[in-house]
Amino acid sequence: MSLAGFAVDLGGTKIAAARIEAGRVAARVQDRTDAGAGLDAQLAGMARLLASLDYRSGDPLGVAVAGRVDRDGNWHAVNARTLRAIAAAPLGTRLAQRFGENTRAINDAAAAAIAEARIGAGQGARNFAYLTVSTGVGGGIVLDGKLVESANGLAGHVGFVSSPKGARRCGSGRMGTVESIAGGNAIAMAAGLPDARAVFESGKHDDLIDLAAASIATLITDLTAILGLDRVAIGGSIGLAPGFIDKVKAQAAAEPALFQTAIVPAGLSHDSGLLGALLHCLDKT
Repeated sequence: MSLAGFAVDLGGTKIAAARIEAGRVAARVQDRTDAGAGLDAQLAGMARLLASLDYRSGDPLGVAVAGRVDRDGNWHAVNARTLRAIAAAPLGTRLAQRFGENTRAINDAAAAAIAEARIGAGQGARNFAYLTVSTGVGGGIVLDGKLVESANGLAGHVGFVSSPKGARRCGSGRMGTVESIAGGNAIAMAAGLPDARAVFESGKHDDLIDLAAASIATLITDLTAILGLDRVAIGGSIGLAPGFIDKVKAQAAAEPALFQTAIVPAGLSHDSGLLGALLHCLDKT
């Protein structure tokens, strides 16, 4: 395919940049996300990564970020623990000033949903959802080929819906959410370990991983009941961890057949956010 340009994907743990050629990631660099950085510092970090990929001002650039991006291009951290210094930051305006008019910003999970729906695991599905299970839990919903969006940028933040298994407050301020159980920060906190990777590597907290998988399975069932989903793709560092999707499938299989849907791994692996950010940019410019 002819998709070509550059993309940045800034998540809760890492920030990645890529040069995309012929519909695939030709080169990629990444660094850790600075959770305490304000807009200027975040833009400087993007610029450093892009410079190493031979980006030039004016090249098509899609930027996917954790948090809300509203209709005016303002960036809001929904989970204040993930991005502590981002509040109504004029991301769209500042991207255009720094990198040229051929730029667009979008939520990271929404970007991934676009890519998976068009060129990944969601191809052929009329009603499709992408879920990312990583530092937090996010998502994007594509109905009849169209991404579900809202003026405030909140649409698709499915990790902040209530879970019957939840009892803690998550970074959004809500009690008992899916993210408060299945997000990497929540899993690590419950295990008393520094991060989710340490939890998985320890081999001692299968109960926490099983609980996370069960909460994701319930979320998928609820979304299927509301939206009539044909397929759900799961991505993210936890979502794509060995065995996690199998655990989700096993839990979902216990639901009545009417409320079950196909559950598959993200077809574009960890590149879906990057590819989707560029697709969204090219759609909007």
